[in-house]
Amino acid sequence: MRQLAAGVAVVTVKDDRDDLGTTVATLMSVSLDPPLVLVSLDSAGYLAEVLLRRDRWAASLLADGQQAVASRFAAAGRPGARLLLAGAAHHRGEHSEALVVEGGVAAIEAETTQVVPAGDHTLFVGAVLGVDYVDAAKPPLVRLRSRYRTVQ
Repeated sequence: MRQLAAGVAVVTVKDDRDDLGTTVATLMSVSLDPPLVLVSLDSAGYLAEVLLRRDRWAASLLADGQQAVASRFAAAGRPGARLLLAGAAHHRGEHSEALVVEGGVAAIEAETTQVVPAGDHTLFVGAVLGVDYVDAAKPPLVRLRSRYRTVQ
């Protein structure tokens, strides 16, 4: 699957105690009517555990130049999302209260409507609650062959 290029996003959620997030390359559109998206998370990860009790979350689709943000959220043993975004433009989502990374190609907020166990991952299908921004002029950040790449 390393041969399949995928967009890079940061998925975040506000928990009672902290803001959490992780880098994903498994965010996809499921339906336009109604607008649904899907994210796949490691079932053993803490973010998946939190999303089983917190329905609302955000996904920030990163742009070229945001490789450092993607790397921070992908690192093992990472601190809370607020610390990972120190020095990076961000805001709290109106619908999810999750942290939204600014400066990407788009950002959405969603509410989980379906949870599907799938091997060692869990698929979270979410209804789109709002689109925080879209910037079609920026090239997206893509992951291919274990490296971040730019689409020209």
